[in-house]
Amino acid sequence: MTKATLTLQWYPQTQFAGYYMALEKGFYAARGIDLEIRRGGSDVDTIGELREGKTDFATLFLTAGIRYRSQGLPLVNVAQIVNRGNLLVIAYKDRKIRTIKDLNGRKMSLWGDHFSGGYKKAFSDNGIWPVIFPQFISVEVFLRGGVDACSAMSYNEYLRILQTGRRPEELTVISLRDEGYDFPEDGVYCTEETWRKNPQLARDLREGSLEGWRYAAEHPDEAVELTLREADKAGYIVNRLLLRRMLDTILPSIFPEDSSAWTPGVLSRADYERTSEMMKSVFVDMTETTPYDVFSAGGEEQ
Repeated sequence: MTKATLTLQWYPQTQFAGYYMALEKGFYAARGIDLEIRRGGSDVDTIGELREGKTDFATLFLTAGIRYRSQGLPLVNVAQIVNRGNLLVIAYKDRKIRTIKDLNGRKMSLWGDHFSGGYKKAFSDNGIWPVIFPQFISVEVFLRGGVDACSAMSYNEYLRILQTGRRPEELTVISLRDEGYDFPEDGVYCTEETWRKNPQLARDLREGSLEGWRYAAEHPDEAVELTLREADKAGYIVNRLLLRRMLDTILPSIFPEDSSAWTPGVLSRADYERTSEMMKSVFVDMTETTPYDVFSAGGEEQ
């Protein structure tokens, strides 16, 4: 058995259910991997752990992988789990926001750094300039009415907003994907050194993870219960209904209804190059990105 560690980028939730199921059901062990899964969160520097060799693998947004690679950290994508974008703008309808162009001059909370790339590209292309406020680990400022709009994931913050009692008809929901800004999200990464030392380990981790995700898709209630146990161990407060809705929302971004849309677990050359060009267009310090064949080790090109 080969020992390895996987650090997730956030607290336990069904965004990561497939990894939990793969460990629980022995899908990693069946491939000779003695895997330890570590939680992420606001108190965990996932990138720092990769850089310092404290973890072998980590989950990151594709935009994060591209951004940190451009800054000198030699990251390799070994599995592209979420191949469809889930970024949203949530706004109050009673503030006369109906379309993305209505955000011009309006107050909006927005995540920083790589998370903001798709939003900044959409704003630039539409010739709009919202008044941006930093959005950290919650949408509390939006819920208190301090901003007119906020950034959100379809499987996370939007569902949490609805759980506070806000009704869908009170909100304008703008999908960046529907606006033409569809970029892959969560993938599994390691450093070039880890990849070169044991490429088969990375491949086996990818296949075990995909098997775990397939199991989670086929046994959603079991996946939710396991995630709840992981959240309890981490002291992270979350509820069963949210976790089930989160799982139901994210799964179509992992396994497409149309099998020709993408290959599960694989980052396509077209998606990588399109996302790289977007990042270069909005971050002035990014003039070059790594070639696809160097960045992606997650499987054959689609």
